[in-house]
Formats: sequence, C-alpha cells, structure tokens
Amino acid sequence: MILRILEERKKRYDELHNLLADEKVVANQAEYQAYAKEMSALTPLINEYSSYSKILKGIDDMEKVLNEKGHDKEFIAMAQEELSDLKVMSMASELKLEDIILEKESGGDKDIIMEIRAGTGGVEASLFAADLLRMYSRYAVKKGWKAEPIDASTTEKGGYKEVVFSISGKGVYGRLKFESGTHRVQRVPDTEASGRIHTSAVTVAVLPEAEEVDVEVKPEDIKIDVFRAGGAGGQSVNRTDSAVRMTHIPTGMVVTCQDERSQLKNKAKALRVLRARLFDMRKTEHDRKISQSRKAQVGSGDRSEKIRTYNFPDRRITDHRIGFTVHNLEGVLEGDLDEIIDALRVEDKRLRLASK
Repeated sequence: MILRILEERKKRYDELHNLLADEKVVANQAEYQAYAKEMSALTPLINEYSSYSKILKGIDDMEKVLNEKGHDKEFIAMAQEELSDLKVMSMASELKLEDIILEKESGGDKDIIMEIRAGTGGVEASLFAADLLRMYSRYAVKKGWKAEPIDASTTEKGGYKEVVFSISGKGVYGRLKFESGTHRVQRVPDTEASGRIHTSAVTVAVLPEAEEVDVEVKPEDIKIDVFRAGGAGGQSVNRTDSAVRMTHIPTGMVVTCQDERSQLKNKAKALRVLRARLFDMRKTEHDRKISQSRKAQVGSGDRSEKIRTYNFPDRRITDHRIGFTVHNLEGVLEGDLDEIIDALRVEDKRLRLASK
C-alpha cells in the first residue's frame, strides 16, 4: 500500500520538477508559485523515500551476500548484525513515511484559526469558554507556538460568548484538528448555593489557515464596514473607526475584527479568518462527498458532535470518540494536552491506513 502511494508521489514530484522548468509556467507567476509550493510540500516525503529505498537496497544486497557460500563464521555474524540494523532502520523509515503522508493529506502542517463559542449553559458556558482559551493558550506556549488574538465578545463575569484567535507554528493543525466539536463541562457553578452539578457546553472550531493560492477571495466579493471598537472606558477606548466588519457577498459569511488599533491590521486579520472559513467550508464539502474518508476519521469535526466531557467532581476528562479517559483535569486545563492528543492521533492513523 505505502509503496504505491510513494510511487505516485514520486511521479508527481518529477512532473512538478519538469513543470517548473517550463518557460510558459515560469512566465505565469501564479501558476509557478502554486507548483513550487506543491513541490516544496512533497520534498520531505521524497527525501525520506530516497533514504528508505537505499535501506531496502542494502537489505537486498546483504541477504544476497548471506546466501553466498564460502564465508567464515565471523563474516556471517557481522553481516547478520548489519542486516538486523538495516531492518530496524527500514521499519523506522516506513513509520516516518506513513506519518508524513497522513500529515500532508490532512493539512497537518498548516497554521490554524480557532473559534470558541459558549453554547448551552449561559454564564457557566461562557466561563468554560474562557477556561478552554486558557488551556489552548498554555498548550501553545508549551509547544513553542504563537497564539494571536483576533476577535472576542466578553461577558460581565469574565467569560466569553465568542473568542477567535490564531495559532501558528510547526505541526499546529496536525495536533489540534481533533479539538473541533462540542466540549461538555460538568461542575458546580460558583453561583450554585445548593451544590448541584450543572452541565454546560462550548463549541470549538479548528480551521486550517488558507493562503491566497488555496482560496481566492475577489475584492468585488467583499463588503467592508468600519466602526469604533468597544472598550472598557477611559484610555483603553479606541477613538477611531478601526474595527472592521467584513462580509463575503457570495456566501453571506461575516467576520469582525477589532483587536488591533489599526484598521489596516484588522482588515488583514479579518481576511485571514474569512479565507480559513471558506477553506474549511470547501474541505468539509469535499469530505462529505468522500464518505469512506469520513468514516476513517476520529470524529467528523462537526461542531454539534459531543467529543469530550470535563467532569470536575471526579477530576476526569473523557474523549468519547475513542473512549479515552484521564484523571488529570487540572493538568489538562493548564495545557497538558499531549496524552489525549497522542491517543487520538494513534487511532486516527490506524483508521486512515486501514481505509487505504
């Protein structure tokens, strides 16, 4: 299975190499840029495939040597040891190739736009939205990623009705793509005098960031309105019309951004969110058409799908998609997400490879 995929990728890589040398392609910068980006994305896979091929050839050569007669015991022992080492190397290389293939197929190397929205549960849901924002922000710091605010709608109690932010860095989408869906919290609210446990819900959307070559947004398809950003009062209030509301006319999609004091910067951020949402919409439609591919995923990524429950009384977190439970609620909310994410990645890899 993997050799067939690798040969297909190698064939495409060679095609791209020839295309980039074509004068007509070189003259068309948009086309050249798209091909160059595709080739750059394939390069790590092709380099690893080249190493893998050399290891396989080494194994074949060594087995031929061992089948020859006339070697002394010392030589045979050395050859067998080298063959054993080569087989270990081939297994490691094959696992790496599988990871690269699956990562590229799912866009795992992309940065993301993350949207967190309070659902059922009123004030308690908005407070949990703030908890999740803190959790992902802490996780980003641990991973050496950069988290950047884009837009937020706060509540009087310090929670969020909605918060939008970006996370950039190596392998961001590959690790956080499983967070899309409904996160449920079970705990006793501070306002609950009787000590009764409440259940609230927050939805999370993880959108891979799209570049201009991924999604074209025509200027004539955008309507931009500017307004004065809200604030807490005093010196923090922005006294200019810097906040931006961007409407994508063909889809009716609306994006607002008021985090920056510069109208230009808010426009740029809003356009990033718009591209990400349009890319996600296109990707979701594509996945829906390929039903077999949808079955071979850990969860559909549907915002309405309940993916995880955070139970405060028992300090327990359960991911319902794979039936995985950890009793480290405080640590997870402080950004220790790797144990859960690693378990999801292992199952996702198993399902994807099984479906090929």
